[in-house]
Amino acid sequence: MKSSSPALPLLPTTVVGSFPQPEWLVDRAALLAGGVPRVPRPTLWRVPEELREQAHDDAVRLVVRDMERAGVEIISDGEVRRESYFSWLAPALTGLDVARPGTAMSRVGRPTPVPRAVGPITRPKPVLARHTAFLRAETNRPIKITVPGPFTLTALTQNEYYPDAPSLALAYAAVVNEELRDLKAAGADFVQLDEPYLQVWPDRAREYGVTAIDRALDGIAGPTVVHLCFGYAHTVREKPSGYSYLPELEQCRATHVSIEAAQPRLDCAILRSLPSKTVVLGVLDLGDPNVETPEVVAGRIRQALAYVPPERLVAAPDCGMKYLPRDRAVAKLEALAAGARLVRAELATGESRRPRGG
Repeated sequence: MKSSSPALPLLPTTVVGSFPQPEWLVDRAALLAGGVPRVPRPTLWRVPEELREQAHDDAVRLVVRDMERAGVEIISDGEVRRESYFSWLAPALTGLDVARPGTAMSRVGRPTPVPRAVGPITRPKPVLARHTAFLRAETNRPIKITVPGPFTLTALTQNEYYPDAPSLALAYAAVVNEELRDLKAAGADFVQLDEPYLQVWPDRAREYGVTAIDRALDGIAGPTVVHLCFGYAHTVREKPSGYSYLPELEQCRATHVSIEAAQPRLDCAILRSLPSKTVVLGVLDLGDPNVETPEVVAGRIRQALAYVPPERLVAAPDCGMKYLPRDRAVAKLEALAAGARLVRAELATGESRRPRGG
C-alpha cells in the first residue's frame, strides 16, 4: 500500500467517478450507440474474459497517471472496470435475476432491461474490495470509490418479491452498507452513492430516499458523498437550471452532496439549502466539445462561493466523463485543476473576485 494520503488543499478537485476507457478495452462505438447498461453487456469488452482482470488493472494504472498528471487531488479508478456505473453490482447479489431481466423506464422515458428482484437480496462476498486495494496501492492521493445508491437501484429493478418499493430500497441499502464497510477497510478515503434517480422521481424520493441513503451510510466513517444529476451529456442535451430534489439531502447522513452545475447553468443560490454539506460542484460542461479555459472554470467556482464557503466546496466535472475522447477528458481535467488553483491563489491573497450572494 502507498503511504498515507496527503492533506487536501482548499478547494480540492475530484472527478464524479467515470473516465474514458481505452479503445483497446471497450468497443466505444457500441458504448456510445447503446443506452446505459442496467444489466451486464459483456459484448462491450474487446478483451477476452480470461484476460479481462489483467486488462482492467492496466487500464486503472493509465487512469491514475492521467488524473495525477492533470492535477486532480481526489481520484478514482475511472470506473474503467464497469460497463456502467450501475450494471456491475446486481450480478454479485443473490435474489436478483439478470439473465432474464425485467423492464423499467429510463430517465429519458424509454423501456430498458433491468434486474428482477425474485428473492431476498444478499451479498455473498465483497465485490470491489480487491479493486479498491489495487487503486490504493497505485497512488498516494486520496481515493474515491462509487457505488450505485439504494434509491436508484430500486428505481431500476423490476420488483417481484418485496411488498413495496421502500422495502426493496432498504434491502438494497443493507447490502450497499456491507459493501461500503469493505471499501473503507480496503483503503477508500471517500465513498460515494450514485443516486441520479432522486432527481427523476422526486416525489418517491421524498417518501423514502433519505431513509434508504441513511441506512446505506450507517456507521460509515469519513467523507461520504451522495451524487445526483440530470443524466449524461452524451444522452441528455437539454437540462433544467434547477433541481427538483436537492434541499432534502441536507437531512441525510452524507457529508458531501455532488451535483452537476456547468451544463445546466445552475443557479447556485440553491446551494444555500445545504448549509451543513460540502458541495462537490460540476464546473466542467461535458456537453461542450470545447475545453474550458482555467478562467472559465474559476468563474464557475466563484459563482458557488457566493453561497458556499471555500472550506465546503470541491470542484469537479459534470458527470459522464467516460463518454468523452480521452485527450479531451484529460485537457478538461487540466483546466479544472488550473481553475481551482486560480481561485485558491485569490483566496490566499484576499483578492477573491467572487460575486456577492443574497
